[in-house]
Amino acid sequence: MRAPQAGRTGAAHKTGSGYGWRVWTAVAAGGLLGTELRYVLGLLFPDQPGELPWATLGINIVGSFVLAALTTIWIARPQTAFWLRAAIGPGVLGSFTTFSAVVFSADQLTRFGLPAVGFLYLGLSVLLGLAAAAAGWRTGRVLGAPGSFDGTGAVSP
Repeated sequence: MRAPQAGRTGAAHKTGSGYGWRVWTAVAAGGLLGTELRYVLGLLFPDQPGELPWATLGINIVGSFVLAALTTIWIARPQTAFWLRAAIGPGVLGSFTTFSAVVFSADQLTRFGLPAVGFLYLGLSVLLGLAAAAAGWRTGRVLGAPGSFDGTGAVSP
């Protein structure tokens, strides 16, 4: 049996400095893409001072859903190239979603004299993010390999 090559199979080939240059480059490229996507959505749907930051909330919910769905699919299909998983997961989705923006927006709402809206925003971000992740997990199970899960979250061989 041939040993897996970095970036070609589900396992990454470690080098002396960690993972290979292909994975580092993929994460950096994915990070650029995710950041630009979030920036464009912020321009198209700007958050208004004193209002619930809907764009950031939507970005984080969509990101939670997509990350959970893809992670579930990747668990069922571990042959997906590691560099691709790294590019999309920590790269695109890691830079697309943003906890720091959530905290900053909540702080701004509080500074605008709207602490209840700030707490509502934090609560919605956590609850809707968890709901989106659960929906993404279920979607990933359906799209990945429906028969490969045993109901405990573990993948059957």
